[in-house]
Amino acid sequence: MAGTFTHSLTPEQRATLALWAVPGLGPRTLDALRAFAEGQLARLVGSPVREWLADAPLPAPLRRRLAPVADLAPLAERVLERCEATGMELAFAGDRAFPERLAGTEDAPPLLFYKGQVGPPRRRVAMVGSRHPDQGFLPFARSFARQVAEGGVGIVSGAAMGVDRACHFGALDAGGETWAFLGSALDELDPPQARMLPEFLERGGVYFSELPPGVRASRSTFPRRNRLIAGASDAVLVLRAGKESGALYTAEDGLALGRPVLAMPGDVRNEAATGCNVLLREGKAHACLDVADVWEYVGARPALAVPPGAGEPWEALSAEARGAYQLLDRVPRTFDEVLVGCRLSPATLTSALVELELSGLVIQHPGKLYEKV
Repeated sequence: MAGTFTHSLTPEQRATLALWAVPGLGPRTLDALRAFAEGQLARLVGSPVREWLADAPLPAPLRRRLAPVADLAPLAERVLERCEATGMELAFAGDRAFPERLAGTEDAPPLLFYKGQVGPPRRRVAMVGSRHPDQGFLPFARSFARQVAEGGVGIVSGAAMGVDRACHFGALDAGGETWAFLGSALDELDPPQARMLPEFLERGGVYFSELPPGVRASRSTFPRRNRLIAGASDAVLVLRAGKESGALYTAEDGLALGRPVLAMPGDVRNEAATGCNVLLREGKAHACLDVADVWEYVGARPALAVPPGAGEPWEALSAEARGAYQLLDRVPRTFDEVLVGCRLSPATLTSALVELELSGLVIQHPGKLYEKV
């Protein structure tokens, strides 16, 4: 794998990877460095650190951390070697494996580490909840997630014990795709996540992390990963959450990103449902009473949605269909609008759009309006 990365990464990607491996350097600092380097991080990483460190827009702790470092380029090599040793893949923003919805958020990481096979584009919902819900709730959560996934919707969560894990396996029960965003590097999984990984990957799940190899989970990494769960999804559903549940952070991140937030109401005497009930009382969430509510808020149309696992592999599409797909988004576009943006003839574009429809990647609305699934 490292050999493949070595030959396929651009100089700018290698520079991004090297800087991302520096502890404490986040998306906003990386953006500031990119602006400082006039859009070319490779210029920084290709130069001795001492030549630019004094003038770089860095917080003092990070500047002190970098002061003894002579050259950043070897950091990328070490990360790639660790990826090869542990079976991790890399996805940069803009790559097909990088969640499209996440890439458009303000605080998105420039790259993700992942394990598994990322499937075709589809609508996705974050389904989160307490690690310790009330007795008997977990089988319900798993069944509910299965029904959501049967409508072609992907399930996104955090692989934590309790509701998160029940939702992941509910999606897998339906033969659907589910994404887990971890609060640690993928080579530093906690024992339950490590035990879950083989079955999770075998059945079609994907593990993601923004953290480079060797980073263990901490009290700060879990809240940070919640923005990834919300950002990669079209809506956020809190199934069960007590007053102090960490799932409420994901709801807050969803609200900040403008995602629809849903909450499943519970008995007012049930402390395990207090967080959900408060979200509803404060008007921060829409009530989720059945599966159809989820489909509505993520924009899924179950009669037309991509059946789990049934999408045509991206690589099997024609070049024309792939090109046309890149011009579409979640706002329906007319045939003429798509035609203006491409170099295809009307007849060829028509064929490409039909191919995308048959593959389940595009929906045609009345009036020849086309929308990504």
